[in-house]
Amino acid sequence: MTLPDIAIALALGWGAGLRAYAVVFAVGLAGAMGWVELPGHLEVLQHPVVLFASGFMALVEFGADKVPWLDSIWDAMHSFVRIPAGAALAAMAFGDSSSAVMVAAGLLGGSLAAAMHVTKAGTRATLNLSPEPFSNWAASLGEDAIVPLGLWLAFVHPLAFLLLLALLLLAVVLLMRLLWRGFRRLVA
Repeated sequence: MTLPDIAIALALGWGAGLRAYAVVFAVGLAGAMGWVELPGHLEVLQHPVVLFASGFMALVEFGADKVPWLDSIWDAMHSFVRIPAGAALAAMAFGDSSSAVMVAAGLLGGSLAAAMHVTKAGTRATLNLSPEPFSNWAASLGEDAIVPLGLWLAFVHPLAFLLLLALLLLAVVLLMRLLWRGFRRLVA
């Protein structure tokens, strides 16, 4: 278990919470093209069938995520996809390790995916209250850009990714407090 392995596992969980299909497709494509060497159990992501399925679903998600309100419905449905995907991908990154390490990675990856998913879904639902679509599109395009950037950073500069992830998690905690405060005001 090395720092790069930890960064890759956490990046997979983090990214799956935002764009699960794009994560599977991007990592699989990077492995298939020889841009990165995938840890043993992640090599399945570069199989043509997995690349086709994840690429197709990434395109569908790309479109669905740009339409206000449809994106919130999509997010609600994908609560059942993103979180288990984050857990499974993080565990797969340590497929050659002991069962205890795989379970721990799965728990951390799933928790990270859940935190990112809830933050994304809550933020996007809040943006949907705005009458203009531009803030929603900007958020969606930002997510489209940040996921491959984060994955690249985890593979190439694992320490930098881990530091940025720690800062992002701090920002998520602060954002969740704001969202919760706004929700309480809305209910009151």
